[in-house]
Amino acid sequence: MAHHSDSVFSQIAKAPEDPILGVTVAFNKDSDTSKLNLGVGAYRTEEGKPLVLNVVKQAEQKLVNNPSRIKEYLPIVGLADFNKGSAKLIFGADSPAIQENRVTTVQCLSGTGSLRVGGEFLARHYHEKTIYIPNPTWGNHPKIFTFAGLSVKTYRYYDPTTRGLDFKGLLEDLGNAPSGAIVLLHACAHNPTGVDPTIQQWEEIRQLIRSKALLPFFDSAYQGFASGSLDADAKPVRLFVADGGECFTAQSFAKNMGLYAERVGALSIVCKTSDVASRVESQLKLVIRPMYSSPPLHGASIVSTILNDSDLYNEWTLELKAMADRIISMRTQLLETLKAKGTPGDWTHIIKQIGMFTFTGLNAEQVAFMTKEYHIYMTSDGRISMAGLSSKTIPHLADAMHAAVTTMA
Repeated sequence: MAHHSDSVFSQIAKAPEDPILGVTVAFNKDSDTSKLNLGVGAYRTEEGKPLVLNVVKQAEQKLVNNPSRIKEYLPIVGLADFNKGSAKLIFGADSPAIQENRVTTVQCLSGTGSLRVGGEFLARHYHEKTIYIPNPTWGNHPKIFTFAGLSVKTYRYYDPTTRGLDFKGLLEDLGNAPSGAIVLLHACAHNPTGVDPTIQQWEEIRQLIRSKALLPFFDSAYQGFASGSLDADAKPVRLFVADGGECFTAQSFAKNMGLYAERVGALSIVCKTSDVASRVESQLKLVIRPMYSSPPLHGASIVSTILNDSDLYNEWTLELKAMADRIISMRTQLLETLKAKGTPGDWTHIIKQIGMFTFTGLNAEQVAFMTKEYHIYMTSDGRISMAGLSSKTIPHLADAMHAAVTTMA
């Protein structure tokens, strides 16, 4: 008989840290005062502090002051006003798909939950079980879709020599994908590279996807956060909806409303007819019910309040643009500082890339050197969060990059 002090789980191995969240764990253990965390994808102010949007505080105040607010369960599909507002935000208020009731939207647990629910729905109801994801992509994508029951393959996306898009490779790989395969696309501000196709390139991608009857699945984590314009950042998605074809979109409000911990997201499926959309929704409920039954109320109420009040909405667009502009100015400052130091190499990709992240082109060895010698923390692939930088910390980062490049060439 097993000894009573032996755990039934004593054979379990310790799992490795998550490569992204593990950066923060290491950072927190470091006692050096000059330490800098550029690993985590969360916005910081110029002072390096987390930001709660003013418009979010106002929306919360409105909710708190409403005496008729209750805490009953939401329906399985979530808060109706939130779902309507989310679909309008991504597809456009005048979207024919919305007007013709061809869109079904369900509230999910942020972007991750939206992708998972969509993946599981596809694994259950779609004839093709393979999803093509860009190489590289957000580290959680392969796991989400694998656990949802899909088989994951990659298509070429990033070209390390140009530090830009491998457009030829992308078209070739999608051209060779089996008809009907699912294709994951980052709507804007590609994570981790910050490299986006141009609108002309998007149009070519759309034509290829439609000609091969591939199914586009957009991950929209940064709408408004990339360029500062909600409409500009939604353009790629709207191209695919305008042609009357079907597509999936997972939305997150973590970044663009700073609601990271509230887990607010939506999955929208654009269908050919309203009849198909209602049948799709009935099956989405069957995916969600045994998973988490129904989504949380608070975060969705904040988003819904902002999206459905024109004053708050306008204020939100200004705050959003200010965040996007600060990140863009960090790019310019970093490039100018590296140039002033005479750091070897071409660093113009820093300002060509967009959104929260930049793929610096630094290798794992150089990253390790910067962590050890300069207490700068980032993922080993050289991705840095531009939102974690400030005018005060850029010189320190530039010094570290210069040293890494010149000593670890």
